[in-house]
Amino acid sequence: MARIFDVIEYRNEMADEIVHRFPDDSGIGDYRMGSQLIVRDGQAAVFFRNGQALDVFGPGMHTLATANIPKVIDFIGKAFNDRTPFPAEVYFVSLKEFANKKWGTPQPIIVRNPGVGLGVALLQGFGTYSYQVSDPQLFVTNIVGKQAIFRTTEIEDRVRTVLLSKLQDLLGETGAKKNVLELIGLTEELGAGVRAKAQDDFAALGLQLKTFYIGNLKPSDKSAQELRDMGMLDMNVYTQLQAADAMRDAANNQNGGAGLTAGIGAGMSIGNIMGQALQGGMQPTQQQAQPQAQAAAPQNAGTPEVMTPSEAAAILRVSEEDVMAAITSGDLKAKKLGNAYRISKTALDEFLKS
Repeated sequence: MARIFDVIEYRNEMADEIVHRFPDDSGIGDYRMGSQLIVRDGQAAVFFRNGQALDVFGPGMHTLATANIPKVIDFIGKAFNDRTPFPAEVYFVSLKEFANKKWGTPQPIIVRNPGVGLGVALLQGFGTYSYQVSDPQLFVTNIVGKQAIFRTTEIEDRVRTVLLSKLQDLLGETGAKKNVLELIGLTEELGAGVRAKAQDDFAALGLQLKTFYIGNLKPSDKSAQELRDMGMLDMNVYTQLQAADAMRDAANNQNGGAGLTAGIGAGMSIGNIMGQALQGGMQPTQQQAQPQAQAAAPQNAGTPEVMTPSEAAAILRVSEEDVMAAITSGDLKAKKLGNAYRISKTALDEFLKS
């Protein structure tokens, strides 16, 4: 027979433990009615027998009796003696908030990027989250099982999977209405949205998601080869992107030449490269383009009075995303009508002179 316990407590601070079974060596202890149960602040104690919860106790000192563990009489019979030991498992559960946990996107998330480049973009992000046990009995029953010790590391892969799933879902919904530049500016709203979406999934585990913060959300720096491996590029676009990658690497070379103006050329993302590559794919070869460019030069005086970002990009010979970046930074003045921008010839001339 297992040792008979008259005092049941777990003094450990449970820094990285969520659940600790008592006793942890034999798994099942024999407890007398009248024994003392000591539950520290930030803990709960759950009595189990054959997978069924007998009772849950909060912080404080408790004297075990049939009044607070009425189900015990079902296990030891009607001829119950107040001092008869009864076998059970006691799980001490930490109720503190496990804070400052890290999350990140192991792979970029594909989102829509209306009107820019390929019409899609890859986003990467990272941040922090925190959680705590909200239902000790449910958590022990559904997650811990018969483990003697259950640590935070054993649940966090599952938790992060839920969070990333909700983030991807939310980006898909929001990306249908917002472009990438707008999404990046909505980190607080996106964080609140993930918390709302994830609460039911956490509650099903006996947990509560306390916080979810997006520390950074930015375009991915994946190479053309990685994009092609993900099935996003055909061979034609892949070849163009390889050339664009080479140009980017050359521009990043400290011994290389100068790039575009700061308003347009600084910080080229994969979205810029993709947009430029597609524009390049739609142009004639270099030999064919030269006489056409010479013929088009005298027509610059015919620049329309009002133009779209795409038309302005064609005149500037840059990508549409570059133009959008200049608009967002305030370097290029534009009028927003609904979800679209319109640029006047005067604003474009002033931008070129600046």
